[in-house]
Amino acid sequence: MFSRELKKGSTELLILALLEARPRHGYELGKLIEARSGGRLQFRIGSLYPILCRLEAQNLILGRWVEKPGERRRRFYRLTARGRTALVQQRGAWEEFTGAVNQILAGEHA
Repeated sequence: MFSRELKKGSTELLILALLEARPRHGYELGKLIEARSGGRLQFRIGSLYPILCRLEAQNLILGRWVEKPGERRRRFYRLTARGRTALVQQRGAWEEFTGAVNQILAGEHA
């Protein structure tokens, strides 16, 4: 529904925000983004994994493999302290950006 470029700029923020509450695995992250956006934001699960790897390389998240009997092995990700700081900064930047865009879109009617 939205252009790839619009989604590209917000994916890291979405992932960090969803990991704020608790650790999650990649498939769950993709499904939560879709569900919470009312289906307006959809990501192919395979496209999320490079982003998760990049966030892990930046020490913003930490992944660990979890195996449960009768289930497939999954990698769960959680925020690090550095990730929590980055989330606060990115949320603030997003709010400033969307506020500025909304002011422009309102035009002379504001």
